[in-house]
Order: sequence, then structure tokens, then C-alpha cells
Amino acid sequence: MDKETIICRCEELSYEEIEEVIRLGAESFDDIKRITRCGMGPCQAKMCADLVSQMIHEQTRKEYEEIPLPRTRMPISPISIETLSTNSQHFSAVKSVLDEVELEDGKVR
Repeated sequence: MDKETIICRCEELSYEEIEEVIRLGAESFDDIKRITRCGMGPCQAKMCADLVSQMIHEQTRKEYEEIPLPRTRMPISPISIETLSTNSQHFSAVKSVLDEVELEDGKVR
């Protein structure tokens, strides 16, 4: 795999960045997550967990059965389907009432 290949799309982490963390001693997905935020985006590691496990296996020679699965935690607030389907990078658990206000010529309608 190319060093510039993006492994975690949500956090824009490359193969090279994750490889470096493994080289420094990370042995599980959660170790990598704590250092890089890999798996903490809107997809919650659904897209990158297998690739990261493969990288750990290749670089540490650990068997897949020895590599713990990532811990999953529920988001603080529900994530909309729109956020997941568009891979929006502007997700926030905090919703502003201003998001629901319509402006016309800079004034609230």
C-alpha cells in the first residue's frame, strides 16, 4: 500500500501516519485511536477498523485473533444519515438554534 493512502477517511489519516504509531509501540486499534483519533469520526471505525487490523498484523506479526476489536461507544448525540452519507466533516454534537433560522438580506425572517 502507498504511504499516502488514506486509511481513516473521517480523520484523514494516512498509511504512513498509522504505520509510525505502530512502529512506536501501538498494538491495538484502541492504542492507535488514543494517539491519532482514528475511528472517532462519523463512521465510528466502520470503514477503517479492518485496514488498521491488517496493518497491525503485518507490522507486529500478531495473529488477527490476538488483536483486540475496537471498543465501540455510542455517540453523545445521534448522528444523522445525511452526515454519514455525505461524509460531512462539519458534524457537531452541539446544535445551534441559528442553524434553524432563515435569513433574508441578513435579517431573521
